[in-house]
Amino acid sequence: MALPVAFFALFFAWPVAAIVARGLKVDGAWQFGRITDVLTQPDIRHVLWFTTWQALASTALTLLLALPAAHVFARLDFPGKQLLRAVVTVPFVLPTVVVGTAFLALVGRGGLLDEVGGVRLDTTVWAILLAHVFFNYAVVVRTVGGLWAQLDPRQEEAARMLGASPFHAWRKVTLPALAPAVAAAALMVFLFTFTSFGVVQILGGPAFSTLEVEIYRQTSEVFDLSTAAVLTLVQFVAVGAILAVHAWTVRRRETPLRLVASEVTARRPRGAGQWALLAGVLATIALLLVLPLAVLVRRSLDAPGFGYYRALMNADGGTFLVAPIHAVWTSLQYAVAATVIAVVIGGLAAAALARRDAGRLVRGFDALLMLPLGVSAVTVGFGFLIALDKPPLDLRQSWILVPLAQALVGAPFVVRTMLPVLRAVDGRLREAAAVLGASPWRVWREVDLPLVRRALLVAAGFAFAVSLGEFGATVFIARPDNPTLPVAVARLLSRPGDLNYGQAMALSTILMVVCAAALLILERLRTDRTGEF
Repeated sequence: MALPVAFFALFFAWPVAAIVARGLKVDGAWQFGRITDVLTQPDIRHVLWFTTWQALASTALTLLLALPAAHVFARLDFPGKQLLRAVVTVPFVLPTVVVGTAFLALVGRGGLLDEVGGVRLDTTVWAILLAHVFFNYAVVVRTVGGLWAQLDPRQEEAARMLGASPFHAWRKVTLPALAPAVAAAALMVFLFTFTSFGVVQILGGPAFSTLEVEIYRQTSEVFDLSTAAVLTLVQFVAVGAILAVHAWTVRRRETPLRLVASEVTARRPRGAGQWALLAGVLATIALLLVLPLAVLVRRSLDAPGFGYYRALMNADGGTFLVAPIHAVWTSLQYAVAATVIAVVIGGLAAAALARRDAGRLVRGFDALLMLPLGVSAVTVGFGFLIALDKPPLDLRQSWILVPLAQALVGAPFVVRTMLPVLRAVDGRLREAAAVLGASPWRVWREVDLPLVRRALLVAAGFAFAVSLGEFGATVFIARPDNPTLPVAVARLLSRPGDLNYGQAMALSTILMVVCAAALLILERLRTDRTGEF
């Protein structure tokens, strides 16, 4: 635990504390009255209200559209099911900047809906809600569908034999067993949408602002660090409460259930109802998940002869100091370094947490590991510049600063992927190896590693994809001569002109292809279909 604790203390707790202290300390004295001053401002109250209700609306809409898909993937068997499962998961690993760009190409000025019916949804709340559903659809399908596929269908069939209607049997038998998984998925979706940044920044325009966007605006545009510090504290408290409830629901999921192999619960669709449900889910996936990505690719090809892609080879001297295509190589280098860091930190944390004799303090660290997913990445990025500016940790000019910020987001995915597998390893195997004289290192190398090798590769893949698309912190600390792909896309979208817009679409397409390729490789490696991600 020593290295993970030191890493999170140094590169998460310290930067966040530094920016809060910079905002709330005046002449060495804490100004806690500033909290009341900020929270009583009408525009700040509006931001808090919008952040909360859009997260609730996004969560409800995601559950409404994704729960039928969870049932289809759990209970129905049809051709192309595994490929479709990978397609559904692609949006989750896409950077939020790409998600916002894809929906901008679909519902924005000159987008597909504008061309076909003169309908524009950009700068409206509907674009934000649909983009959030697009991004979080896989969270519900995987979390709920993974458990649903392992529930014994004979329990529901027994209720039907006793006279219950299909809906009554589902409500009385299946739903109580699924309730903890549904609650865990809903809380994760709420967490991701409550802290939404890239989607709202691109699609919301000046009319809509979440806490994360407002922290960014107060920090980088208004330079009001005291307001940003107060909003960071509010977000920290809210995320802490969400994670506490999430941990409680996860513990409830660990109650004994009669589970069976998922391969034996899926059947070919039977009857008009099941075929109609399958058709509806396929139509939803096509319209909500596939269409925005297809429109994104089409818009990147609007210029003849791959003109937008060729333009990426040239530096214009205004938006970038280097050719935009340079961001691809930079992002890959940063993502590889961040993956190595995340796997080492997350792997050590998972190994400690998996021990059955772990104390309460160690188990509590499990919840703290999730905080980087919910606490403002903007705060972390700006905190890096404030906290890591003096020897021996003056890293402001170092390239490692970006991978460190990305690893903070990747490490929780490593822990959540490896922890269930490590806990499933029979401890008697380790004890037998130790009795035969193996050192702790050899026990890990000869017993644990062969059993968790696939999970380790999956964890590394998730960390790579997430690191590749990190935007909130990177937008502050990426150097102008070494922008990452998400930062380059955001810069291009912020400048007028069709060429800049087309290049943003081309870069987003490249980023989407890289993330999708990483995910398809993960799907071939992955054997366990359950889990939170």
